[in-house]
Amino acid sequence: MKILLNLVLFSFLTSGCTKQTPMINEPVTEQPTNPSNGTGNFTYLALGDSYTIGESVKQAESFPYQLQSLLKAKGSNVANPKIIATTGWTTDELQAAIKKENLTGSYSFVTLLIGVNNQYRGYPINTYKKEFAELLQTAIAFAGGDKRKVFVVSIPDWSVTPFGKNSGKSTETIAAEIDNFNAVNQEITLAAGVSYTNITPASRNAATDTSLIAGDGLHPSAKMYGQWAEALSTKVADVLK
Repeated sequence: MKILLNLVLFSFLTSGCTKQTPMINEPVTEQPTNPSNGTGNFTYLALGDSYTIGESVKQAESFPYQLQSLLKAKGSNVANPKIIATTGWTTDELQAAIKKENLTGSYSFVTLLIGVNNQYRGYPINTYKKEFAELLQTAIAFAGGDKRKVFVVSIPDWSVTPFGKNSGKSTETIAAEIDNFNAVNQEITLAAGVSYTNITPASRNAATDTSLIAGDGLHPSAKMYGQWAEALSTKVADVLK
């Protein structure tokens, strides 16, 4: 169930039990180098949680849609992203959702940002390590087996938000835990030869710049999502050439 800490707008999910990790159906990867959706558009799959759907901002302000706009401005006609993400999801819940979607085929590129809710719920980091590695391989498969077309984004630090400061947990502890989870996902990503975009240091600017925080006091604003999109756009544009 969702834990809102009595504030509906703050919607990380919590769970009191350990869940079985579902197996992920591997997508068909026999596709063109940069598969399109039949109209000549590049295709984009975004995997994640609230940071991917853009909780508390308009859809067009989420980082996948801002990334789409930036890529169009660079001359790459990218279709609307296919998003598999929900506020509160942990790695195992994202795995289950991917399996339920039963997607086939591959995408021109894939982004993956997941883990904050594993940290928030206090799930073991070793479980995260295993499931993140599995998700990364799933993302590569959805990119037609081409690791150059997968882009992992680090977990932002929510300790600097009003919600984080009033969560009952010290901001130092939250920040340290975020760093530990990011150390895991970065190591796995780089070892796999996949692009890693570290947005965490910039996310901490929200400690002094409230324009980087959405109205719910927890999630990033359109401005911060725009920074993530900018950081990704050149990397993605290079592989779409």
